[in-house]
Parts: sequence; structure tokens; C-alpha cells
Amino acid sequence: MSRRRTAVLLGALLLAGCSAKPAIPVSDEQTLVMESTVLAAGISAEKPELSRSEIQSSASSTLYNERNVPVTVHYRFYWYDARGLEMHPLEAPRTVTVPANASVTLYGSANYLGAHKVRLYLYL
Repeated sequence: MSRRRTAVLLGALLLAGCSAKPAIPVSDEQTLVMESTVLAAGISAEKPELSRSEIQSSASSTLYNERNVPVTVHYRFYWYDARGLEMHPLEAPRTVTVPANASVTLYGSANYLGAHKVRLYLYL
């Protein structure tokens, strides 16, 4: 699936969920959550790839900037156990600047034993 098509699909999913309460629902199909302002800024992203080991799980995702100006994006990885329950304490939000017409790969590591799922949340 093309990045642009993925971005449009994600935008539609976000709009469909706007009337829901602000908490991010747990769903195996939605591992990437992007606010509409991120899409409007020209940023698209790949779903996070999860790597699990007995000691520590990690995830990575690549962001693409299709604009001619750099864009600063805030993000947070959310980690879930095998039952789909969010693991606490939450990681602190992080910030990355995606250069104009370029890409950046984000990396996150679970600080918890038993992290089986991950969700990446992107916002401006």
C-alpha cells in the first residue's frame, strides 16, 4: 500500500474516532495513531515494527516528510501486555524534527518485562 494511501486511510480512521472519549482504545489493528494535524503537516508514517525478546521488547517506525520544510513531531510509544492492558508508568513524550523531503526512524524500548504489543502516537 502506498504511503499516501496509508495516510488517507489513517486520516479517515482518526476522523471516525473523533467522537469517542480521548483515551486511545486498545486494538490489534491500530498500532499507529496520528492526529490530523500531523497528516496536514505532510507527515506520513509506517506502523511500528515490534521486536520481542525474553528480556526487552523494542519497536521502530519511519516517518516521512513530504513537504519542503522541516516538521517537528511529538511522539510516545505505548506498551501493552499479552492481555492488551496498557503498561504503566508511561514513557515520557519525545520530540523529533523530520527534515524537509526526508525520513527519520523512531526507536522505542519497553522498560517492562512482558510487553507484547506497542502503539505509536504522533502529534504536533
